[in-house]
Amino acid sequence: MTSTSIISPEAKIGRGVKIWNFCNIIAGAKIGDGTSIGSYTEVGQNVVIGKNCKIEAFVFMPEGVTLGDDVFIGPCVCFTNDLYPPSPDKSGWKTIVVKDRAAIGANATILPGVVIGEDALVGAGSVVTKDVPPGMTAFGNPARVKGKRKKGRS
Repeated sequence: MTSTSIISPEAKIGRGVKIWNFCNIIAGAKIGDGTSIGSYTEVGQNVVIGKNCKIEAFVFMPEGVTLGDDVFIGPCVCFTNDLYPPSPDKSGWKTIVVKDRAAIGANATILPGVVIGEDALVGAGSVVTKDVPPGMTAFGNPARVKGKRKKGRS
């Protein structure tokens, strides 16, 4: 961990976690063992990140995001939690769940209420408006399922 990041003392940080420069880790965030968080990333209140995740630089994760274990989040991915911003309260907010071993490419936007299934792949630049089933590849704007995720290199 570096002194150039702001990490709330109320955040729970697992063993072996690497937090690079200029990150904000807000109170209530939980980060699992062995995870790496790239520079300029925001981890919002009560966000849950599993073990051994790799989160690249410039990622925005507001309250309501949950990542499973071994998840990859490419640079500049933006998760959103408010269907009709700006909500005067949190009543319109929805959660986002990214299941184990899923991967999200650079510059993807993930809209509220979405579940990205285990081993799924979201292509770079995609706008995810609906759930992505386990083991599938989805991309585009809006993202559509294009087939099964290939094993090994995706």
